[in-house]
Amino acid sequence: MQKTSLIALARHELAQAISAPSGRSASTVFGGHEHQLRQTLISLRAGESLAEHENPGEATLQVLVGRVLLRWGDVSWNGSVGDLMIMPDGRHSVDAVEDSAMLLTVAKKL
Repeated sequence: MQKTSLIALARHELAQAISAPSGRSASTVFGGHEHQLRQTLISLRAGESLAEHENPGEATLQVLVGRVLLRWGDVSWNGSVGDLMIMPDGRHSVDAVEDSAMLLTVAKKL
């Protein structure tokens, strides 16, 4: 069994994102290329974005710190601490309204 503190990891990644020139940071919490399930903690400095990209499979985004805006075409959803957002099937983007940390969970398509 393995245990990870998402709160501590979020603090660490958010500090990395705030000081990084790109304004973002990420680390794999669970999974990898050899696994179907993958969880990644992603942090964005306020005003930064994950540019529009395809959904790699069934996915959720849980906001751990801050506020984000998930965009899918002309539709957008606000995400705050504790919100679990089902990722749309198709091209989408994520904007950090505040300094934010999120847990992305993906079940890759076979």
